[in-house]
Amino acid sequence: MANQMSVGQELLDVPLPELVLKLALGIAEAQKALDSNSVETALALANTSISIVPAITQVIAANGDVSFTQAAPIQMSLLQVGLNPTFYQFSEATIEVSMDIKTTTSTETNVKVGVQAKVGFGCFSASVSAEVSHNRKFGKEVHGTSRLVTKLVPVPPPPRIFPEMRIVDNRPSPQ
Repeated sequence: MANQMSVGQELLDVPLPELVLKLALGIAEAQKALDSNSVETALALANTSISIVPAITQVIAANGDVSFTQAAPIQMSLLQVGLNPTFYQFSEATIEVSMDIKTTTSTETNVKVGVQAKVGFGCFSASVSAEVSHNRKFGKEVHGTSRLVTKLVPVPPPPRIFPEMRIVDNRPSPQ
């Protein structure tokens, strides 16, 4: 029973502003870790290169023959080929504390008294019997629960994380 009481008392002892502050600081710390992880992923993607064939040309000749030519492979980072780090943010947080306390007290007292008397010539007798019973019941139940809920959603990466792509076409224009 002492353990049940301490659960309820612990829930009551934590002030709501402190609970909200701890939740907010926990979310801020978790958000910082998530952002750091996304930056580390972006760096790993930028620093990992693979060989890419930038173009393949299919040529269909007048007689129907098909041939292929390919440009020389080039090195591109995984970020350049389109692999992006995932960024997350906490979109909402909920604190829910509930407590049920039930107290029961009952007292029951029973008294039985019996009197018996006999009167005879020159003699007198009496008997008294008393029976007392006393019951006292106490009951206390404490149930407490607390729940912290956060919602984490993916968000698009910051737009400046990707390099601007420029295409310069120096081919002569057809005339």
